[in-house]
Amino acid sequence: MAALTASSLAACAGGGSAQEVTGPAQPGGVLRYGLSQAPTCADPAQAGSNQTIYVTRQIVDSLTDQDPATGELTPWLARSWEVSPDATSFTFRLHEGASFSDGTPVTADAVRASFDAIVNTLGGAKAPLGASYLAGYTGTDVIDGHTARVSFSAPNAQFLQASSTSQLGILAPATSGRSAEERCAGDAIVGSGPFVYTDYQQDRSATLAKRDGYAWGSEVFGHDGEAYLDGIEFTVVPESGVRTGSLASDQLDAVSDALPQDAPQIDAAGGRILTTSNPGVPFGFQPNVTAPVVSDPAVRTALVTAIDRQELVDTVLGPDFVPATGTLAHTTPGYTPLGDVTHDPDRARRVLDDAGWREGPDGIREKDGRPLSFGVTFSAVFAGNQAILELVQQQLRQVGVDLRLDLVSTAEQTARQASHDYDTTYYNSTRADGDILRATFGLDGRNLNARGPIPELDEVLAEQLTTVDAGQRAEALARAQQLVLDNGLWVPTVELSQAIGVSAAVQDLRFEASARLQFFDAWLAER
Repeated sequence: MAALTASSLAACAGGGSAQEVTGPAQPGGVLRYGLSQAPTCADPAQAGSNQTIYVTRQIVDSLTDQDPATGELTPWLARSWEVSPDATSFTFRLHEGASFSDGTPVTADAVRASFDAIVNTLGGAKAPLGASYLAGYTGTDVIDGHTARVSFSAPNAQFLQASSTSQLGILAPATSGRSAEERCAGDAIVGSGPFVYTDYQQDRSATLAKRDGYAWGSEVFGHDGEAYLDGIEFTVVPESGVRTGSLASDQLDAVSDALPQDAPQIDAAGGRILTTSNPGVPFGFQPNVTAPVVSDPAVRTALVTAIDRQELVDTVLGPDFVPATGTLAHTTPGYTPLGDVTHDPDRARRVLDDAGWREGPDGIREKDGRPLSFGVTFSAVFAGNQAILELVQQQLRQVGVDLRLDLVSTAEQTARQASHDYDTTYYNSTRADGDILRATFGLDGRNLNARGPIPELDEVLAEQLTTVDAGQRAEALARAQQLVLDNGLWVPTVELSQAIGVSAAVQDLRFEASARLQFFDAWLAER
């Protein structure tokens, strides 16, 4: 396995001075982790938020893994694979010694049951990411006990990278046979990962224990054999100040969403902040193009240049974050910067003037008796969301736009997205593959824009699925990124970065390719 060096950890460390620990990793101990939001479900297939995936990633293995440094796909449960020339079938040869935590072996039948359940039992409502990765799925053929061929009705080049995600992690048949609701309880989830659930309390906590005998880790992992930690205790601590205080007072070992104002207290306690940028679609507004006001393309165009993204970073987030420069984050394979994503309020005013939106007596524009006012539905799934949107609200008002903030729970936001009950919805979506554009904006994806056909965009989103050639895919994805912006389907703001506060005791806590935490190599020095 590839060794992970101290220098690679330093490269993803932000503010604070790390305490250097010499000598080999020490097994044992329970890492206490403070989540900023409650996991939504114990099931990896149904996980969407970062806080949920931090938990579920640890208990499920995937067919492949993705090297966070190079983006290269590497073996995990599948020790080798073949892709058909037309990218419609993928044949995986499985590790013959891997087993689930209930003692049953990881087999081709388990692969089939896992994918069949995502498509037939969970579907797009419960597992939107996994269902989008399996779009066009026609089934899995069991070639022999440890060889599975996954097939699609049309070319699906993105599936190979999707096979590295936790949403397509392989679960035991005992789990795959359960309903979506049953699978949200921790005792229903049987994976082959390096940790297992020992307790799961919805909205409160999740407790994991090391899987004894684990010996089939990813080639990206830094060591062979079992995890170093005896266990992980995840506790939900929504208040940023309480999380930081608990870390500084040695009640927690690591915490999510360590914001700039938290850094001095973490540093003073001898800790540090680990950071990395999320690939995928950056934070932004997705307009419902059937809703009043934002159905006007001129309004959507004006919003892009009315927002001062650098001010958002400088005022709210700090130097570990960067402004969005396109419809993909800069760490995404195939990313292309888009020159139209620049702050130019005068241009925004001209676009609105030309479209007939005139400034009213209160400074808010109006047209045909309707004010230029719309809502944004969002949740606090990222701790900085409300402060970001409050500043965007001020920026938009300067060009005559009234933005109404609608803070809801994560569950309510998901439900309202499914029913298109919003003017705009604000979120980000993480994936280390440019196909996230199809999953987010395609007619066969989530299509939260509620749009109809856009032939040029639809064609290029389909085209990038037809080839496994990286250069050809990148060309198609570059066109798709521009077309998403040109059609006003996304108004980007900032790229999400993971900012994890850790105590001096925490060593080798790693980010995987999608910027989620992987605890396999983590260990605890003396507290």
